[in-house]
Amino acid sequence: MPAYRHLFGPVCSRRFGRSLGVDLVRPKTCSLNCLFCQLGPTASTTTHRCADVSVEEMMAELAAWRQAGGQTDFVTLGGSGEPTLHPRFGELLRWIRDNLPFRSLLLTNGTLFTFEEVRGEAAQADIVKVSLHAWDQASFERIVRPHAALRFEAILEGYRRFRSIFRGRLHVEVFVVPGVNDTPAQMTRIARLARSFQPDVIDLNTLDRPPADGSVQVCPLETLTQLAPLFTPVAHVARSLPPGTPPPFVTTPDAEAMVALVRRHPASADQLATHAGHSLEATLATLKALAAQQRIQLVKRDGIWFASP
Repeated sequence: MPAYRHLFGPVCSRRFGRSLGVDLVRPKTCSLNCLFCQLGPTASTTTHRCADVSVEEMMAELAAWRQAGGQTDFVTLGGSGEPTLHPRFGELLRWIRDNLPFRSLLLTNGTLFTFEEVRGEAAQADIVKVSLHAWDQASFERIVRPHAALRFEAILEGYRRFRSIFRGRLHVEVFVVPGVNDTPAQMTRIARLARSFQPDVIDLNTLDRPPADGSVQVCPLETLTQLAPLFTPVAHVARSLPPGTPPPFVTTPDAEAMVALVRRHPASADQLATHAGHSLEATLATLKALAAQQRIQLVKRDGIWFASP
């Protein structure tokens, strides 16, 4: 895939299949500074909605990508931060619905669902994924380190109001951090809150890439499996893509395209090789060259090379 300014992928998502990303914000613009974020720390959290990235450019790139034969399962709003911080994200969702034959997916932390206009815009998506990792203000602050203006109970009420107007499929992601929110008692409290806004799907997730806070560890699969039945419906346990998963589409991206992808979607060298149809050796050589130029970070964790912004 060419190195577009705002598009990345398609990548293989553990939850949603082939996903073409659309990045609506500048790196890294977010209302949270989550312990586990794959994009690294947020230098300064914000709740200010700013249209400093052109929606018209995004639409033009999507049209060009489709004209070039692009295929995907979802066009996904997400990337370098929180997409609902762009005040025109709803307009982009409507354009996708009217101009592309693919479903739309909004990946949001949900913090701005306190605003009626954000809920209305988000309801344009076919699928919306929100987050729920905590059970009260104190745990919310510990896990996601939010902007000072954000209040946990107000966000939950925003979820309930959104559910009353949303006709699509609502997912909630619960990120499990060992030693922080991984006990049955803690998860029971989170599960009770989730039931109050009736998500269609609940995903239990854990580390798949290096986190913002290096002290965060992977939650064992057996623990996730034991916690899943506490939720209604029973939570799905996120698993890594199995070895040999076919690439979404065989492409030959150049170094620029690889930088553009990694900036929004950190990945292992193995994943990048599979996505691009390259050998692991060739992919790793390109990544090492980019790291030497300080254009990406390349670290080895548990014997696996990971590329990140």
